[in-house]
Amino acid sequence: QVQLVESGGGLVQAGGSLRLSCAASGRTFSRSAMGWFRQAPGKEREFVVVISASGSSTFYADSVKGRFTISRDNAKNMSYLQMNSLKPEDTAVYYCAAGPTFTSYSGTYSPADFRSWGQGTQVTVSS
Repeated sequence: QVQLVESGGGLVQAGGSLRLSCAASGRTFSRSAMGWFRQAPGKEREFVVVISASGSSTFYADSVKGRFTISRDNAKNMSYLQMNSLKPEDTAVYYCAAGPTFTSYSGTYSPADFRSWGQGTQVTVSS
């Protein structure tokens, strides 16, 4: 089991950038796919991006493609989400999640596909 703690959220103006971090503990991090999800008030938790255990494969939701970049450092047990060109509709609580390894990274994932979750970090983008 992987324990996860997110950080880096905050308030930013539209067009700005934020970098979220996810610190993981546990021996299975380097063998786990990592995902980021977000949840806005009154809405369901939404898939943002997934990265494979090695970091060689990623898949982004259309809404963030070209603006967000996921990365990971297995030596440090860290995952990162660089968010650029932020929009007010990006406002949400962002969660990192650890899953098993997946057979492909060519589509979106459901929260049910992931085993461990962080507590979330708030991102607010003002217009």
